[in-house]
Amino acid sequence: MPGFDIFSVETPCYAVDERLIEKNMRILRSVSERTGCRVLLAQKAFSMYSLYPLMAQFLDGTTASGLYEARLGFEEMKGKEVHIFSPAYRPEEFEEITNICGHIVFNSFSQLKRFIPDLDKAQARGRHIEVGMRVNPEYSEIETEIYNPCAGISRLGVKAEDFEEAFLDRLSGLHFHTMCEQGSDVLERTIPHFEEKFGRYLPKMKWVNFGGGHHVTREDYDVDRLVRVISYVQDKYGVQVYIEPGEACALNAGFLVASVLEVFESGGYSHAIIDASAACHMPDVLEMPYRPRIIGAGEKGEKAYSYLIGAATCLAGDSIGVYSFDKPLSVGDRLVFCDMAIYSMCKNNTFNGIGLPSIYRIDKQGRAVLHKKFGYDDFKCRL
Repeated sequence: MPGFDIFSVETPCYAVDERLIEKNMRILRSVSERTGCRVLLAQKAFSMYSLYPLMAQFLDGTTASGLYEARLGFEEMKGKEVHIFSPAYRPEEFEEITNICGHIVFNSFSQLKRFIPDLDKAQARGRHIEVGMRVNPEYSEIETEIYNPCAGISRLGVKAEDFEEAFLDRLSGLHFHTMCEQGSDVLERTIPHFEEKFGRYLPKMKWVNFGGGHHVTREDYDVDRLVRVISYVQDKYGVQVYIEPGEACALNAGFLVASVLEVFESGGYSHAIIDASAACHMPDVLEMPYRPRIIGAGEKGEKAYSYLIGAATCLAGDSIGVYSFDKPLSVGDRLVFCDMAIYSMCKNNTFNGIGLPSIYRIDKQGRAVLHKKFGYDDFKCRL
């Protein structure tokens, strides 16, 4: 079971366990203590800011994909570093970005050149900003193309052939992101490609950011190898290494609790309709795609009773998958989906007028404390 009373919460809901968040934080902190690298929270994966004060005890800051995430990190993880990267910045937002971000990473030299006057103005106001450039080592082992930032026509990062050395004096660091839910062995194989294409610039840099996708807190992750890779780059080039995991910060630290609304037979299948939705509440199930684990359930046919679990929406494909159970499902039963802290809250939506799940924080005593409840107004205000 998930470590709290699943009938003490209303459904559907996300429940994030601060004890599991802290466990992940301690693993990440051990990496920074052993290497001197700096670890940032990639907020695109996890932005439950009520936990930022806890996370701030272990992390060095946050990284953002746009102004709103940058503001969130600045306001809620006070006193910590704020980094930002975007494929293109909006001119009307850039002054505010320079006011709250200490590290600004550009995606192209044309973007850098466009905003040099704004960077100079910020410096004149007394702002110290570390400017970085995202580069594309043209190497990746990601199999799902939609998540592959190094795909052939990727818009993300400067290729070696397009690197403009004339602007090196404007840069403090380089940033690359080539991984997704992967181990340190992939990073180790990536570094030679990065060095081959961009290593000659590193002696002029203060830092290099290895990006995200590092599954550092996964049970089988080789932390020692990560430590070796980070130390190798830092020692060889005299740079500060950053990593910016998102998933690893909240991996396996949250749950989605749903109730069974209906059970029926159709087309040779037993169907169970629940009050949670793949399309609305766990979009990566359809986008990645993947099959989330349900506590106590097995694969199709593994246990005595199998059900196709679907949502109460009109989208025909809004199904989570076929699961089997030791006993028949009944209306009112509760299903607990695992690893639902990451991306779910950041990507959910109200398609079909389906309400957003409540958010609970599981405290250190295992009590479910309601953090946020949503209603009709949250649906209506977006329209």
